[in-house]
Amino acid sequence: MLDTFFIKTLKHPLRLTALLIDKLGVKANWITLFGFAVGMMVLPALYFEQTSLALVLVVINRVMDGLDGAVARVQGPTDLGGYLDITLDFIFYSAVVFGFALMNPLDNALAASFLIFSFMGTGSSFLAFAIMAEKRNIERLEYGRKSLYFVGGLAEGVETIGFLILICLWPNYFAVLAYIFGVICWITTVTRIYAGYRTLRDPS
Repeated sequence: MLDTFFIKTLKHPLRLTALLIDKLGVKANWITLFGFAVGMMVLPALYFEQTSLALVLVVINRVMDGLDGAVARVQGPTDLGGYLDITLDFIFYSAVVFGFALMNPLDNALAASFLIFSFMGTGSSFLAFAIMAEKRNIERLEYGRKSLYFVGGLAEGVETIGFLILICLWPNYFAVLAYIFGVICWITTVTRIYAGYRTLRDPS
C-alpha cells in the first residue's frame, strides 16, 4: 500500500549510492547474497532472545535489498538477479517469523505458523499472476473504468518491513501482531485472487 510512495522518495538517494557502489566494482548479486547471509543471522539471534540484534540484522537486510535493486538498474538487471532477490526475500521473511517461534515456542508457535501460512497466500498469488502477466504483457489490472497495479494491496514490502520492526521492538506482543498481520495478508491475497480472476478469465 505504501510501496509506491517510498519507492519515489528513495529513488534518487538509492541511485546516487548505487552509482558509487558500481564504481567500486561491486555486483548487485553480491549485495543480494550478503544481505541474505546477514539477515539469516536473525535465527540464532532470536533463539537466544537477542531482539535488539535481530532488529539491526533486519534493517541491514532490508537496506541491502533496496541497494541491490538500485545497483542492478545501473549495471543492467538480469534474470538471475531477479530470481535471487525474490526467492531470498521470501525465505528471509519466513525466517524472522520462525525465529520468534524458536524463541518462545509455547506462546509464539501457533501464531508463527498462521503467519507463514498467510505468507504462502500473498507470495503464491503474487508470483502466479506475475507469470501470467508476463505471458500476456499485462502491466495493470482493469476494473471497468478504474485500474490499479497488481502489486497493490494492504500487505506490501513497506508494511512487511514495518511489521518485522514492530515484532523486534515489542517481542512480547509477537502473537497478537502476527495474527493481525496475517489477517491483513489474507485480505491482500483475496483481493489479488479476485483481481487475477477478473483479468485472466476467458471472455464469455
